[in-house]
Amino acid sequence: MRRQLELFSATIAATTNTQRMTFEEFHAANPHVYRELVKLARWYHQRGRNRLSMRALFEILRLRFIETENDGRFHLNNNFASSYSRLVMSQEADLSGLFELREKELRVA
Repeated sequence: MRRQLELFSATIAATTNTQRMTFEEFHAANPHVYRELVKLARWYHQRGRNRLSMRALFEILRLRFIETENDGRFHLNNNFASSYSRLVMSQEADLSGLFELREKELRVA
């Protein structure tokens, strides 16, 4: 049983590392996504919103950019929402605490 838990824990860690690398690659290649998310978050925050959903902001971006992509779709992986929430709140002092976060890593006892 302990061996199974160790393998499960190692699999979760590898998946988390892969997702982080994929996010970092996407973020480096698409800095405009971060800028637009910050603009949207500030717009809502300045109008009195103390909590926001990054997934909702993703949908707004998809609607806003739907005509700018060749195939008519704006490609933004939903798996990146939590990473963008953490990044925005860590980089933008005025938006700190705006998004509710869950613990990202699964811990196995």
